[in-house]
Amino acid sequence: MSSIGQSVEKAFTTMTSKNSKVVDLQRDILEPRTSQPLTTDHGVKVADTDNWLKIIDSDSESKSESKKNGPSLLEDQIGREKIHRFDHERIPERVVHARGTGAHGHFKVFDDRASKYTFAPVLTDSSRTTPVFVRFSTVQGSRGSADTVRDVRGFAVKFYTEEGNWDIVGNDIPVFFIQDAIKFPDFVHAVKPEPHNEVPQGQSAHNNFWDFVGLQPESAHMVMWVMSDRGVPRSFRMMQGFGVNTFTLVPADGKRHFVKFHFIPELGVHSLLWDEALKINGQDPDFHRKDLSEAIESGAYPKWKFAIQTIPESEQHKFDFDILDATKIWPQELVPLEEIGELVLDRVVDEFFPETEQVAFCTSHVVPGIGFSDDPLLQGRNFSYFDTQISRLGANWEELPINRPVCPVFNHNCDGKSRHRIVKSEVNYWPNRKDIGRPVPEEKGGYVEYAERLQGIKQRARGSKFQEHFNHAQLFYNSLAAYEKAHLVSAIGFELSHCEDPDVYRSYINVLNNIDFDLAKAVAVKVNGDVPKKAGRENHGRTSKGLSQLDFLPKEPTIVSRRIAILISDGFNAVEMQAVRAALTSAKAVCYLIGPRRNHIRPMVGQDFGPEVFADHHFDSQRSTLFDAIYIPSGEEHVKTIAKNGRVVHWVREAFGHCKAIAAVGEGVDFLREVVRLPGSVDLFTPSRVQGIDEVVTSYGVVTTGKYSASSAVTDVLNIAADTKGFASKFGFEISQHRCYERELEGLTQQVAF
Repeated sequence: MSSIGQSVEKAFTTMTSKNSKVVDLQRDILEPRTSQPLTTDHGVKVADTDNWLKIIDSDSESKSESKKNGPSLLEDQIGREKIHRFDHERIPERVVHARGTGAHGHFKVFDDRASKYTFAPVLTDSSRTTPVFVRFSTVQGSRGSADTVRDVRGFAVKFYTEEGNWDIVGNDIPVFFIQDAIKFPDFVHAVKPEPHNEVPQGQSAHNNFWDFVGLQPESAHMVMWVMSDRGVPRSFRMMQGFGVNTFTLVPADGKRHFVKFHFIPELGVHSLLWDEALKINGQDPDFHRKDLSEAIESGAYPKWKFAIQTIPESEQHKFDFDILDATKIWPQELVPLEEIGELVLDRVVDEFFPETEQVAFCTSHVVPGIGFSDDPLLQGRNFSYFDTQISRLGANWEELPINRPVCPVFNHNCDGKSRHRIVKSEVNYWPNRKDIGRPVPEEKGGYVEYAERLQGIKQRARGSKFQEHFNHAQLFYNSLAAYEKAHLVSAIGFELSHCEDPDVYRSYINVLNNIDFDLAKAVAVKVNGDVPKKAGRENHGRTSKGLSQLDFLPKEPTIVSRRIAILISDGFNAVEMQAVRAALTSAKAVCYLIGPRRNHIRPMVGQDFGPEVFADHHFDSQRSTLFDAIYIPSGEEHVKTIAKNGRVVHWVREAFGHCKAIAAVGEGVDFLREVVRLPGSVDLFTPSRVQGIDEVVTSYGVVTTGKYSASSAVTDVLNIAADTKGFASKFGFEISQHRCYERELEGLTQQVAF
């Protein structure tokens, strides 16, 4: 891009990112300058920040001639302040969702199509651009746990609307483990590390979790989702988001609708493989948070379509499940999705703690036009979340910059820990003689609850439709692709194999047998459970749209933000590599050169055409697990070198085993053939055996050709499509498919050690 083009792009980015919340935050942003003087919190300049004021046993007043340290003095305000502030740098971490990361962005509706459901301008006024802050998180682990554990992911969105803050406190899974909030402490205690030994951290693979869900069949549907590929997402940017609970929308005419909220990622819904997730936990425990910031900073802004499902209040009881049951979905065949807007993240945080760590969400934060339902999980969350934020951040947590609304705020609340606002008034109550803080009537924007007629008996109970727990678990299982079902069996087998108590792992087979007979048998064999003789409950056989990840492949294949490793060593074909890399980066993929050293790598003889190529990483510092695809260029000397390097051999075998796209040219194909040797199987690379032949062949996600010359590059205009012909184009298409699961289903990955 030209310097002019870069300037224009930078100016546009700056202009579009200056929304009202960004402007609001500027009041609290300090940009230190060179030689910034050091001061105390009360503004006094500090002369010495290295020595506590103390009694020095010395005959001389010279510091350099001091003989012995005496006691430190309590009067040293500078020392006490420094240590005191350090001691209190950590606020209590969240009981759940402790590990997270966040980013700023904006939300905009396409038009006023939702006005038939609500009068809330944030959902109906297309002239508005609403600032948002989104926090993604895991649930079970502490702040120090890893990003890629098997877990639910939080997907919480704070909309800074002109009518006040609206929070969708969602997850990447549309259902939950329990129906009633009163069970939440039990669920969290069960999934957290066991109390006698604080093990395991960041995992659900232990006795207490499986004991709880085995005795609590309402959890069956959620367990299926978490044990599926949804439990190990490739990226926060490739997750769906769901409001989980049932809320309500009220239009101007007052005819209420029940609503579910959805966020659908532009890049599709993709996951890691379990072996890959385990390895990344150790190789790069910050993988997801790095991925998010890398995408935003490179201009590949994460985007989601915002959709709603709505049911008129008059149709609430027409379904065979209760629409207020958070352990159930609303099947799209019965309640279609309506896309009404788009969410974009376009700015990383300036400082993690005051933004990502102090941002606080409440399900009870809604704006006029949006309301609550009698969902028993939501009712409890509305109390719990507000109470939790007070516990973590104090009564004035909503005055913190990241939580502060962009609209005017005034009330008669006062005092309390961490009070920021200074109110110049003689009165702090209503009614008052000054007529300050007058309530606002509904017609002028005051929030008024929907007038719902209620009649019933006061008792501890749940509705009759809340008693059925397996129909939707079956619906989810039936809708999965073959490879997704295989991964589900492996995942449950892995988890139950970590349960030492036979009562736990054997009893859960009974729950699975109420979902699917074959599923229960397959898991029972893996974990030494009692193999059932017949189904506990017949599988109804129905499927639904939007449950398999394959339902979310982008309409137009894309490799935007995909990470591609190019393996090189001295003597590689730089002309070819540069052409392929240019083609891939033109589609906004991110290419990394991986070599024997993080330094200059020499091209093959005859290609000394300028500066040597500089490797971004060396083979030992990165792993294939951290990339979406790998490419091996040609070059005789280069290939001989990497063929002798066991780490590179493992790179390629592991990428093959993880079903990733692989590309190779010329001698790189010969290397690939030797490394990925499949005993008794067809040679994947036979058509590309002959060096110098530019025929491009794709087999099980592996793209090969005998040569890739300058003339090849000229004709290979990147076109990411199934019927494309060029080498780079075919490679791009395989990357866009995320993985080639046929390798796994046909047993090829089992024949390669990785």
